[in-house]
Amino acid sequence: MSKFSVLILGNASASPTLTRSNTSQLINIDEQYYLMDCGEGTQLKLREHKIKLQRISHIFISHLHGDHYLGLIGLLQTMHLMGRESELTIYCPGNIKEVIDVHLKASESQLRYLLLYKTVNNTTSELVFENDKIEVVSIPLKHRIPCSGYLFKEKAKQRRINPKAIKAYNVPKYEINKLKIGDDYVLETGEIIENSRLTMDALPSFSYAFCSDTKYYEPISDIIKGVDLLYHEATFIEEHIDRAKKTYHSTAKQAAQIAFKSEAKRLIIGHFSNRYPDLNVLLSESKTVFKNTELAIQGEVFKVDVSL
Repeated sequence: MSKFSVLILGNASASPTLTRSNTSQLINIDEQYYLMDCGEGTQLKLREHKIKLQRISHIFISHLHGDHYLGLIGLLQTMHLMGRESELTIYCPGNIKEVIDVHLKASESQLRYLLLYKTVNNTTSELVFENDKIEVVSIPLKHRIPCSGYLFKEKAKQRRINPKAIKAYNVPKYEINKLKIGDDYVLETGEIIENSRLTMDALPSFSYAFCSDTKYYEPISDIIKGVDLLYHEATFIEEHIDRAKKTYHSTAKQAAQIAFKSEAKRLIIGHFSNRYPDLNVLLSESKTVFKNTELAIQGEVFKVDVSL
């Protein structure tokens, strides 16, 4: 069974508090780590959860408002001090390179490892990263400055080998990879053994969508249609919808409407305004539209590879 989970490192909008850090999440896909946003204090939260910083090779920044990237400079510097040598790629719809260069220049510092940058198009959805297991697609959002969400999708998995059948037909090891991709097995006599007799169906592939700061924007739904787990910002409740519109943010109800329209299986809401000491007011409002809603509580791990 593959591992696909999301660790909530921070859930606050604007300013952090003693109990709520700014936005950041760690996505774990088969023990490959991807950092999503890097608000103030992110590296401390990573250490708190005993995450090895050097295992992070891809950092996705949604936009250049401070509560989503101000922890980045410190994290990069710590990686340097710990002797990092492997390259690291940063994805962002804004000029994050300019920001980092200013800090390095001011401190007369030079990282011992290579930083690579991928500028994300925030006007159209595009493939920004892929490897043999996953692909990451950008999600254009509507905020006051260029802002992008990210959709993580597992690629189709290979068929699973049936050990008993393999043994019964004396299938050699060099044929195993062919069976995993669906090929039949041909005996020396020429008899064809159908793949279905030697393998089992592949495990399902899962997906996770991160929709950061944005006002209500229905086109999101088409990009993330059928997503297994959706994170959508819910800074305000409907009582403060005028404030949400003015600041280009969403209410809990609007986040739920996006989840409903996209036919998401589960919804996590976060990016909470500090005006709400009791987060249940946001949870209750979201559940009036989308019952399967949960709060992005710091320290919680949400398993994506769970069929409902």
